Amino acid sequence: MRDFSQDHSALALNTATLGHNLDGFGAGWSPEQIIDACAARGYGGITFWRRELGGREAEIGDKVRAAGLQVVGLCRTPFLIGPLALPSDQQIMDDFYLSIDQAAGLGTDVLTIVTGGPEPGTKGVLDSQKILADRVARAAAYAADRGVNLALEPLNPATAGNRTCLMTAADALNVCDTIGAPNVGMAVDVYHVWWDTTLADTLARRANGRILGYHLCDWLADTTDILLDRGMMGDGVADLRALRSAVEQAGYKGLCEVEIFSAGNWWKRDPNEVLDVIVDRYRTCC
Repeated sequence: MRDFSQDHSALALNTATLGHNLDGFGAGWSPEQIIDACAARGYGGITFWRRELGGREAEIGDKVRAAGLQVVGLCRTPFLIGPLALPSDQQIMDDFYLSIDQAAGLGTDVLTIVTGGPEPGTKGVLDSQKILADRVARAAAYAADRGVNLALEPLNPATAGNRTCLMTAADALNVCDTIGAPNVGMAVDVYHVWWDTTLADTLARRANGRILGYHLCDWLADTTDILLDRGMMGDGVADLRALRSAVEQAGYKGLCEVEIFSAGNWWKRDPNEVLDVIVDRYRTCC
């Protein structure tokens, strides 16, 4: 494992940690303010959300790189299936292609996919995984031509009713195998996989360099909201070092991206405080 105790150059911020991915939350910092604050603290990179770009993908990406940082990724594609997805296949695919164009314009090579839940009219998740695989396969070559990798993100089973049909690393890798495209892999998010006792074995046997991102946070023992009450690293029950060991042993050497949805706590704090606490917890807990 890499030693982060004296070096946080592999630390990245997902701007959701400052509340910018949802209306009515966060301090309202501009991308430029975020870039400057992260650069001043020695962060290695930033992941943005599409809503922040405002058609300025190239400009924002250039500012990140000029500050000495990486654009680690872009969140996210539209929901590709399920009750929260757009009404038609054409609309879903059009927005999917747009998200790929935005990632390419930003200059990042990772676009995160949060799949959406079971397709209306189906039961279980297997039929939905087939629909998901078809839609991702149809966009994979388009993404590859633009230098973009597609990262399927399995989510905690508690979100499976409407937000995901992938609950485990095995689920995500099964879909990757079905698609068979070299630019389709997975993202591993602590919040969603911390509970999975099969994770290390699955990654060791099957990941084969297909981990495209690693997301940090913690699971609070007494969480009050499945979506909006994530913990800061060290405040919860996830074994962060064991999880990172499994991810790194499976070949991942990229940046570690802090992504904390916290409407009742961290989103209410001064972003400067949040960014400082992240550095400390990254060095001591992760």
